[in-house]
Order: sequence, then C-alpha cells, then structure tokens
Amino acid sequence: MERANANNTMMKRLLFLLLLAILLPLAGMAQQQLTVNDVTMTISPEKGAKILSLQYKGQEVISQLTAPESFGSTFWTSPQKEWNWPPVREFDKMPYQVEEHDGSLIMTSEVSRRLKYRVHKAFTTDKKDNAIIVTYSIINESDETRQVAPWEITRVENNGGVIFFDAPLDGITPADLMPFTAANGAVWYQPDEATGNRKINADGKGWYAYCNNGLLLLKTFDNLTPSQPAPGEAEIQVYVNRGKTFIELECQGAYTTLKPHEQLSWSVRWYLLPFKGNAEPSAKLMKTIKKYLR
Repeated sequence: MERANANNTMMKRLLFLLLLAILLPLAGMAQQQLTVNDVTMTISPEKGAKILSLQYKGQEVISQLTAPESFGSTFWTSPQKEWNWPPVREFDKMPYQVEEHDGSLIMTSEVSRRLKYRVHKAFTTDKKDNAIIVTYSIINESDETRQVAPWEITRVENNGGVIFFDAPLDGITPADLMPFTAANGAVWYQPDEATGNRKINADGKGWYAYCNNGLLLLKTFDNLTPSQPAPGEAEIQVYVNRGKTFIELECQGAYTTLKPHEQLSWSVRWYLLPFKGNAEPSAKLMKTIKKYLR
C-alpha cells in the first residue's frame, strides 16, 4: 500500500511538472504592453512579435483589419528578392521567446531555416521624449558571410489622412504612381484608391509621418545615403493595397555585411501625438514634428 501511494504521489508530481512545462511557454505568449504617458503599444509574441496596436488615450492609429498581411506592424529582412513571398514565417508569424532585461522587453525569433538569420526585437520607452524605441537586430547564424538590411512595415487603413516625409519629389519612383505633391519642406500623399497594388521608393531624411483622425504618427530612424539601401530597395517605401483597404508605411536600414554569428542593430523611434487641425499638407504639421527630428 505504501509503495502504491508513493507511486501515485510520484505520478502526480510528474503530471504537475508536465503541465507546468506546457503552461509556462504559453504564459510567455500573452500579449505584452508598453506605455509611455498617454500612448500604449501592444505586441503579440505568439504572432511573430507583431505590434498589434498603437493607441493614444484609447484611440487606434494602425490597421486592425483581419485579413492576412493587412494588420499591425511587422519586421522583415531586406532585400525581398532573397525570399520573394510570402514573408518568412520565423520572423513574421511564428512565436518569439520573451524576456525582460534592464527595462527592455526583448523578443527573439527562431532561426529561419531558409535564410539562417535570427531576429531580436527590443522595446523600450523614453518618457522624457514621449517615445517608444524599437530596436531590431539581425543575427547571422550561418557559417557564411552575408549581406542584409533591416525593414520595418507598419500598416494603416486606407481611410483618409496624409503621409509625408522629406525627399525630392522627382526622386520618388516609379514617377506618377501616386499623387505626391511638394510643399512646406516635405512631399505629401493623401491616400487615394486604385484597382491595382502600388508601391514607391524614396530617399528620405530619416523620418516619415502619417496624420489621420486627430492623431499624428511620426517615425525617426537612421538617414541613409542613396548607396546604403539593399539592391532594389529604399530608405522609405509606401505600399498601397488595391481598393480602400490598407497602406504600408515602410522604412529600411543600411545594407550590412555580417560575418558568421555577427549581428546588426537598427532602431526606430515611434511618436504618437494628438493633432488639432486638418490632415492635409500644412506648415502646422511640419512645425509639430520638427522638435522631434534630430
């Protein structure tokens, strides 16, 4: 009888440990949030460490559509010609490990079987600057020297507003694909609708902004020279999906040579501000963002 009780106790302990082993990873998959003043960012480790939401006092700015590749903010490696389509699952859709370190929320992908890269995403806040900083790292886990660039993709719904950044109007390619105008030290695009998908490239100045529904989203990042992006890519890109669906606001870092097990790191500062005024080209919008540009 004592042996039977001991066996039962051991079996219960084994079942408990097994349940714990199952539940602990699932607990790490819970959505994570960062808050800086009135801004809240929500990230899903389970869904490719995507940024699912960015809100100012509860008001959303990024796409909440549900179709695949139409929502949130994600991260890819560049150039796209290395993986074509669809996005690399280990970076875009598969679960990331989660840990906290020195005030940062760090999420780590699996190694891509195809590309042999691993991705880190570190999320921190700067309360004095009212910013959320996302630092992306690409680690070369192969035994070969590779070249790669970082690429952030943030989706907003195509429901009005204005997108703007500092770039020469005649340098936006392909020309005349989207109705950009130049004014007040920037180029401006008020989203329109077409039957086909469209995408432009531009050599910017290390920032882009989007204003709609009383909110102003500003991103700042390293300014690249024209020779620094990956082949066929650009510092700033805007992709407009056909119809009135979604738009991708994209920025890329420098094309970098990585020896085996070396890594690159690249940061994007996110600002989400209230804006009282029309979402259209204006000196007021430029004045609002200038104090955040370095």
